[in-house]
Amino acid sequence: MSQSTDPAVPADQIAAGYAFTGPALDLGALLWDGTCLPDRQIRIPLAMLNRHGLVAGATGTGKTKTLQLIAEQLSANGVPVFLADIKGDVSGISAPGTTNDKIEERAGEVAQKWEPTACPSEFYSLGGIGPGIPVRSTVTSFGPVLLSKVLQLNQTQEQSLGLIFHYADTKGLELFDLKDLRAVVAFLVSDQGKPELKGIGGLSTVTAGVILRALTAFEQQGAAEFFGEPEFDTGEFLRTAPDGRGVVSVLELSAVQDKPQLFSTFLMWLLADLYNDLPEVGDLERPKLVFFFDEAHLLFSGASKAFLASITQTVRLIRSKGVGVFFVTQTPKDVPADVLAQLGNRVQHALRAFTPDDAKALKATVKTFPHSAYDLEELLTQLGTGEAVVTVLSENGAPTPVAATRLRAPQSLMGPVGAQALDRAVKSSRLWSRYAEPVDRESAYEKITAEQAAAEAKAEEAAAAAEAEKQAEQAQKEAARAARGAPKADPSLAEQVVGSGLFRSLARSIGTQLGREISRSIFGTARKRR
Repeated sequence: MSQSTDPAVPADQIAAGYAFTGPALDLGALLWDGTCLPDRQIRIPLAMLNRHGLVAGATGTGKTKTLQLIAEQLSANGVPVFLADIKGDVSGISAPGTTNDKIEERAGEVAQKWEPTACPSEFYSLGGIGPGIPVRSTVTSFGPVLLSKVLQLNQTQEQSLGLIFHYADTKGLELFDLKDLRAVVAFLVSDQGKPELKGIGGLSTVTAGVILRALTAFEQQGAAEFFGEPEFDTGEFLRTAPDGRGVVSVLELSAVQDKPQLFSTFLMWLLADLYNDLPEVGDLERPKLVFFFDEAHLLFSGASKAFLASITQTVRLIRSKGVGVFFVTQTPKDVPADVLAQLGNRVQHALRAFTPDDAKALKATVKTFPHSAYDLEELLTQLGTGEAVVTVLSENGAPTPVAATRLRAPQSLMGPVGAQALDRAVKSSRLWSRYAEPVDRESAYEKITAEQAAAEAKAEEAAAAAEAEKQAEQAQKEAARAARGAPKADPSLAEQVVGSGLFRSLARSIGTQLGREISRSIFGTARKRR
């Protein structure tokens, strides 16, 4: 490691920039001219942790251990911590570490009093995907604005989605999960729902179809698990243990690391929910909560402009709510420039320069640091594992001098805990009974399905009645046709006699005197006496 030839910037002056008077986290000892100086400690003021930060470096340089080191000390100082564990190797923070020769050597080099220590921890999962207490949000709480950004809808489609949410509210159709929202949209584009679609105004059938397709694709990426009930209270992340230490909340994401959109969705909701719920507090002696997002490049890879704008705005504003956000990734280039500009604390591990692109990234990283007494371009390629270049915000908010640092060793387990231990920790949490089992209350999907079933049943009854009436009419017509075409029956003996010519002649003669006599003789009537 090379050192500037300027005698006005000695190691003592660099170390003086880290001699804070208030509470601070110990990172390690200053490295100067290839020598570790244990009496010159590099630290971060506790009050500046809500000014956000970046932990960067090539694979295998110790980024995760740095994250663990900072999180342990935050917990010890009563600050709750949230860790997004993409690779599944941060769960060891819940168990005491085990000593070995390397740890003892490192502790001696940096003047660290190393003691195995476990942090009070809770383990979470997105909607129950993987081990952990399920974290869910309802569609209503997530809201149309955030959902539009996740679905990458344009402005017109976003406004239309807002109208759909409004329609659901006015009709008493609760939107708890994605199938509820999908049911409402599908209903509005159906023949039965088209009159309703016209009534809410400004929503075309084509736009509704686009939203429906976007929802279906989103569901296929695993998002259906995240939306539903019971909805998680993000205030759980702000808890402290009975002994006053901050609870470390570990979100286990190894089961969804191939679904970055789901992870991004959760991040947007979580930060937005905290921002809406927490009061403005300004600068505090210690933050209320500090987030660490490991493998942060997964958040931003392929992200829409709307998503990036939302993250940038949230990171900028949430500081005033007492919340700090740290991104952990390989190079600063993984983080959008507008977000990177908000990160006041930097811990940069070694970078590699094996290819022209690596060399270009190295030069770009060097330009993001303040003026330094080191040749950073050379230094960043020579740092060993567990060493980093540090610059943080001092107690008055000014950047500290750039300091090459040999970092302390975490005191918790540097690696994952066993699957059985993790399962015991999850199941023994008091939160398990509250959030473990999903609840599917009657909501928009059930109500619309029931209405459609009733409408179909009514239509079937009407159709059946019409068919029965038609069949009755047909039967009557057939009976009438049958009656007209039937042969006449043979006359009876009486009919034959009455209808004969002799009988008709006899009947005519009854009117005459002779007839009267004959009739009396035939019918046996008595002759009247005169």
